[in-house]
Amino acid sequence: MGYEMKALFLRRQALLRLSALALSLTFGLPAWAQEKVIVMASTTSTEQSGLFAHLLPAFKKASGIEVRVVAQGTGQALDMRPRGDADVLFVHDQVAEEKFVAEGFGLARRAVMFNDFVLIGPAADPAAVRGKDIVVALKKLSSAPSIFVSRGDKSGTHAAELRFWSTAGIADPASKAAERPFDKNFDYRACGCGMGPALNIAASADAYVLADRGTWLSFKNRATLAVLVEGDKRLFNQYGVIVVNPAKHPHTKTALAQAFSDWVVSPEGQAVVASYKIGGEQLFFPNAVR
Repeated sequence: MGYEMKALFLRRQALLRLSALALSLTFGLPAWAQEKVIVMASTTSTEQSGLFAHLLPAFKKASGIEVRVVAQGTGQALDMRPRGDADVLFVHDQVAEEKFVAEGFGLARRAVMFNDFVLIGPAADPAAVRGKDIVVALKKLSSAPSIFVSRGDKSGTHAAELRFWSTAGIADPASKAAERPFDKNFDYRACGCGMGPALNIAASADAYVLADRGTWLSFKNRATLAVLVEGDKRLFNQYGVIVVNPAKHPHTKTALAQAFSDWVVSPEGQAVVASYKIGGEQLFFPNAVR
């Protein structure tokens, strides 16, 4: 083989080796190095209220990171921990969130924003629950011929609802075994669904339902429904963000998830939360502690 042919052969071999190395490096890179995308498990109230359609494009513009949302009940989002299906959580059940972190599945819980729960029902209010005390309202509701639609989905709203029933002295509103304090015509319906579908069921059945104010304000199919109980301090509804712990799930995209957590509690992120309004009314109120 002549000198020039040998040199050409060696150059081609070198190029082939470099190409193979480049391919191995590309496919050997972690997913986050190939595309800046994270999965966020969150509650249906943040999704169905329209907040994420407002918030996440602003985050992507600031960071280049895309967030793909899996919207479900808070309990279901937290139950993803055995599999590590999400990189970050954005939920609203503080007791369950703190337990999630204490068990080592989350790095830290950070407050992001709040709004409140409201009791929705027929504007005519046949059970006469209208007022400011949620516990008194539920006692009246259970002792009157009426329909109550429960999320029944382990969401933050469902957890809050069950706490209110318990405070009212009704540990299991789904059971009528003891009959009292239930009216025999009280109908408790657990739909196992998100906030929007629960409101749709209530609208079609002239029923009562506990909702977060954000989803209610964005809800269009109100029929005869109206806000009947609001203003009770127990109706306070706090949201938090948690980055999944890579010690439990090494495949998660911790750096990108942390970037979202840092941004949403930053002045920029908090301002975007505050700017989300429907009909001039603010849906969520930022309260991050930095």
